Amino acid sequence: MKFFIDTANLDDIRDLAETGLVDGVTTNPSLAAKAGIKFTDLVKEICTVVAGPVSAEVTAPDHATMMREADVLRKIADNVCIKVPLTPDGLKTCRKLADDGTLVNVTLCFSAAQAILAAKAGAAFVSPFVGRLDDIGQDGMGLIAEIVEIYSNYLDIGTEVLVASVRNPIHVVDAARIGAHVATLPPSVLRQLYNHPLTDKGLAAFTADWEKSGLKILED
Repeated sequence: MKFFIDTANLDDIRDLAETGLVDGVTTNPSLAAKAGIKFTDLVKEICTVVAGPVSAEVTAPDHATMMREADVLRKIADNVCIKVPLTPDGLKTCRKLADDGTLVNVTLCFSAAQAILAAKAGAAFVSPFVGRLDDIGQDGMGLIAEIVEIYSNYLDIGTEVLVASVRNPIHVVDAARIGAHVATLPPSVLRQLYNHPLTDKGLAAFTADWEKSGLKILED
């Protein structure tokens, strides 16, 4: 499974990119608004830090303006992935951009039927929002399983399932077990994946034993 970071915070992106565990970045208008800098400058900077796909979302509701915004965004860097909403105009834009060879992330997916349309439109990624479905009493991870199953029936579908609205490490593990291609994680959730109390306990014991031994790896 690939890990994308779901943030527009450059400090977090730089820090986590240095781990070698980050395959891409997703942003959205809400995240970008918190960054406090010009959006195109933000995307350009992120693209210099992360070599993988960087999703930059259009904000217009209509196809014609979406295309104009996409033309600006995809000229920023070769790894920009245009993010469009799962609406008729968004899918029309997706089809046009995909035909031009541009990566497209179709976002705000909440049903298997919508995911089928995204694949038909040539999306590189479809982003089902598991956390938001869980919030309203629906089974977010059940939707991921449905989409993965449907896509696996057709060898010509190249759309990757990008699990979004991830709230905790269990979402990540469940998505991986199902076979989702990508999870986009808030920095806090990615950092939580490191943590286990037995790891901390074991490390503390090893450190204490080493200090008592008086041994050294690096000599003074």
